[in-house]
Amino acid sequence: MAIVLATVVAATGLVLSSHDTAASAATVSSSGCGSSAVPGSHSLTKKIAGHQRVVIVHVPPHYRSAKAVALVLNMHGSGSTALDQESFSGMDATSDQHTFIVAYPQGLITSGSGFDWNVPNVPLFGGTYAPADSANDVTFLVDLVRVLESTYCINRNEVYATGMSGGGRMASQLACDASSVFAAVAPVAGLRRPTPCPSTRPVAVVAFHGKADPIDPYKGNGQAYWTYSVQVAASLWASQDVCASAATIQRQNGYTLTAYTRCHGGADVELYSLKGEGHEWPGGPAVSPLITNVLGPQSDAVNADEVMWSFFMKHPLALAP
Repeated sequence: MAIVLATVVAATGLVLSSHDTAASAATVSSSGCGSSAVPGSHSLTKKIAGHQRVVIVHVPPHYRSAKAVALVLNMHGSGSTALDQESFSGMDATSDQHTFIVAYPQGLITSGSGFDWNVPNVPLFGGTYAPADSANDVTFLVDLVRVLESTYCINRNEVYATGMSGGGRMASQLACDASSVFAAVAPVAGLRRPTPCPSTRPVAVVAFHGKADPIDPYKGNGQAYWTYSVQVAASLWASQDVCASAATIQRQNGYTLTAYTRCHGGADVELYSLKGEGHEWPGGPAVSPLITNVLGPQSDAVNADEVMWSFFMKHPLALAP
């Protein structure tokens, strides 16, 4: 069943961050520096990696073409769209506050009134596989970064990926297949550790998942793409990143933070487990009762946008060996 989130409405989430001051890194400016850009959200339709693709790009009001900023790719869930994800995650507000560019790419595999991502060798929602002639979405997303770097002034050491559900699985895949491009990833309701995982360096990972998620169950045993638990996924990433310490557990009001530290290359692995939350974007805009009935309850114990932004700023690409 496709999950379409077009009925999302705007609201303000509670900001909560457990991170210290962001780490600094050398700025590696992209070729787009010096090119002017109009603030706000703009829809881009462009042939990338052999296919016509749709991307919404949000430029914050204080963006200046002479100063390189971070780039975040924010991918929609299965059966959803780029426009839905822009509303559902509410990340434009975080982009405006912290001055980074956020891009909302759109999948190509038709699913209801939306689209799915072609995660390599992974079944789609419902159990079928992507058609044989489907676009390679890893190639598309890497090429999209290069297109945006040629259009806007991007710090190439600060390129990150996040996504909801199927978009979270896609972000997990990018950590393996494009680790030289994406400094860190933040899957929401979609953390997996792909196999194989040919990453060329340790990749920092922060994930968010509702413990009452009815679509991608926290304890696993879901659809064909969702067999093992979210906690197992986090521990697999800790092994992937060769984290030297056992997980530390911090229990707060409404959530539990499981953190693996002392990983190779300055990476960290963090999992925010949201008590009672469903298949949602933590701290994001409020959703209608109809959507809540399908996806489960939503809490404001953690603002995922603010937490992942703080995490991203602590893990630029230049920190890796």
